[in-house]
Amino acid sequence: MQKFVNVVALSSGIVSLAVVISGVYVYVNKDSIVDGVKQQVMDAALGSLGGFGGLAGGGLGGGTLIPEGDSGIGGAGAGIVAPPVVPSF
Repeated sequence: MQKFVNVVALSSGIVSLAVVISGVYVYVNKDSIVDGVKQQVMDAALGSLGGFGGLAGGGLGGGTLIPEGDSGIGGAGAGIVAPPVVPSF
C-alpha cells in the first residue's frame, strides 16, 4: 500500500511541475505566441480573399469573389453555381 501511495505522490508532483513549467513558458513567450497567432489569422483572412478580393488575379469580378458551390446542401451534389460578381464603383 505504501508503494502505491508513493507512486501517486510522485506522479502528482510530476504533473504539478509540468503545469508550472508550462505556465512559465507561456508567460515568458506570450508576445511571440500572440504574434504567431496574429500572423496565422492574417494569412488565413488574406488567403481566403484570393489576393485582394480577386482584383490582383487580373480581373474585375467574373465570379472570383463568390465561391462556386458544386456539392449543394449537405454534399448532395446539387450543382449550384454562383453568378458573376459585377463591381460597382
